[in-house]
Amino acid sequence: MNYIMKKRGTLMLAFPLCLLLAACAEKSAESDAAEYSPQPLSENASNEISHTDSSVEEESTEEASPESEAPNPYTKPDSLEDNDDIENARKYIWHEYLNQVKNDKTRIEEVENRAMTFDDATMKYGFFVKGEPDESGYPLFIALHGGGQSDTPDLNDSQWVHMASYYRNSVENGIYVNPRGVRDTWDCHFNPESYPLYDRLIENMIAFYDADPNRVYLTGFSAGGDGVYAIVSKMPDRFASANMSAGHPNGLPLWNLYNMPLQLQVGENDTAYERNTVTAQYGKLLDEYQAELGGGYIHNTYVHQGQGHNFRDTSMENQTVMADSAAWLDSGDSSVIETDTNAIRLVEQYVRNPLPVRVVWDLSQRAEKRTGESFYWLQADSHIMEGKIIVSYDKETNSINVEECSIAGEVTFLLNNDMLDLFAPITVNTPAGSNTITVTPDYDLLYETTMERGDCNYQFAAKITFPFEP
Repeated sequence: MNYIMKKRGTLMLAFPLCLLLAACAEKSAESDAAEYSPQPLSENASNEISHTDSSVEEESTEEASPESEAPNPYTKPDSLEDNDDIENARKYIWHEYLNQVKNDKTRIEEVENRAMTFDDATMKYGFFVKGEPDESGYPLFIALHGGGQSDTPDLNDSQWVHMASYYRNSVENGIYVNPRGVRDTWDCHFNPESYPLYDRLIENMIAFYDADPNRVYLTGFSAGGDGVYAIVSKMPDRFASANMSAGHPNGLPLWNLYNMPLQLQVGENDTAYERNTVTAQYGKLLDEYQAELGGGYIHNTYVHQGQGHNFRDTSMENQTVMADSAAWLDSGDSSVIETDTNAIRLVEQYVRNPLPVRVVWDLSQRAEKRTGESFYWLQADSHIMEGKIIVSYDKETNSINVEECSIAGEVTFLLNNDMLDLFAPITVNTPAGSNTITVTPDYDLLYETTMERGDCNYQFAAKITFPFEP
């Protein structure tokens, strides 16, 4: 299994890289949702939203400010001759990265103003901190508001304010961020510029507020649910898990979710744009993916009995849902169960494995404006926008095993010492045959991959680039 379950408040197991870096402790549809919004159904939240600034109610008011560059406590190795050299280089580079980010004037303005701009699109966000970080940092919850297509900003502004507390009341400890859609369009949360802005938001939260990159969670309601589908289909390597409530997938494939759990929720009577049946269909789609590939695609599909567009996905009490969403869809089976549907509690069960043994990458779902070219431990030139690869690595045999690939072009396997022995020959097995390759760990590659995603888990010391023909 690629995910590590944790009890609430107690991490049961940590990943080697985060232990190594002390969990980055160095870092001192269509307009289908436009008229709908989640109502304050939480027992605690019904009268909470009275302010007009979605970020005014903060437990933590600490602002970012330039830091004097702290001397790097690590020594840059002259060369990478063994694993100790690689580990020292990773620590040294991560410290350098954090120093750069925390003293970058643009980044500082972004976190102080709670707004980031890419091209001509600006993403504003509300910010709230609860509790204290643990040894891995804070979990980060990103919540997307309802709304959508509108001739004025009023609809999305009001929904943005509402989302400032809608899911937040269920967060016991962590950073809660509610971005405002970048435009007042039906796809307000997934305009082309949105994707690099989510990257930037997560990077800033890691560097400035000690967010744990392995516990980044995405939730959204209505138009925000549309956004969840779109975002996780393109960048699931950023998230530990996600919850989609009352949204529409707009026909997106979800092959890329092999390693990222997804919760789907909808009201039984939410017939607008067939949200109810489409949600159940997507639960079946994930069932089919799971059966075809023999694993992955962890998911739940909750159809809330008798509910319309609004239902209780923030309740502290169990809710009544269809016992089998597929049977409800296919045969009208209305058997029900009582279960916990609280979106925050559902997503926070999971911790991301940034280096999953097996990866499925559907390149048709790449976001064109993202500046990086990597997906988990794979990389391909940004112009390659079609094809799919299923690949795994095996530490015992020191091998990479390509099960299938329909990509026309080169794919790069990014490697570090948590995955394979970089000082021994590596075998690449493909449907066309096997090749044994010797790699040379490279400091510059460690630096480049650190800078690409601003995530201490995605530091790679070696790579193998392999050409494929469909």
